[in-house]
Amino acid sequence: MNIQLDTQAHKKTAILESTLLLIKEHGFHGTPMSQIAKSAGVAAGTIYHYFESKDELIRELYVYVKDKLADAILKNDDAGRPYRERFLDFWVNQCSFFIENPAFLYFLEQYINSPYAKRFAGSESKQFNTKVKPFVAYGIENGLIRKMDYELLGPIVHGSIVAAAKFHLSGHHAFTTDRLYGMAEVIWDGIKEQESKR
Repeated sequence: MNIQLDTQAHKKTAILESTLLLIKEHGFHGTPMSQIAKSAGVAAGTIYHYFESKDELIRELYVYVKDKLADAILKNDDAGRPYRERFLDFWVNQCSFFIENPAFLYFLEQYINSPYAKRFAGSESKQFNTKVKPFVAYGIENGLIRKMDYELLGPIVHGSIVAAAKFHLSGHHAFTTDRLYGMAEVIWDGIKEQESKR
């Protein structure tokens, strides 16, 4: 085991996690690199060994967040199960992840509505692109989900997840897992091919 590599990976993760929490509290512009370094417990100059600039840090943080989100969505996935059941699990897993990790939700919301989203349009999580998006494409191509562009389907599904998570986090209502599955069923009923029972 290479201790130096472990330490470097730990420092980089600490920087990413600190940035995530600080952005939740202060936004992109209210979070200077010096504050990130202090919060991560690294020297101010050290941060630049890992990230050339704040823009590069934000881009890598986006990929990091999407990787963590993909891991959560795919948790305990079994390709042998019916597609509908897998969809429901994916929906509940993502919503639960946002409820348990609100900094991830708020970061993605800020990122999507910022110039970074356009500037780094090609930046994406490999895990998300190779597992989550193909799952949706499979559903459309095989008549399980209504034929529509991913760009239309994504906001329908993702929007319902974000709304449910925000409602829960606001303290208006604490959703049980059963209630989350109930909401996922409503979304499934809205996007499935009407004759699809699979």
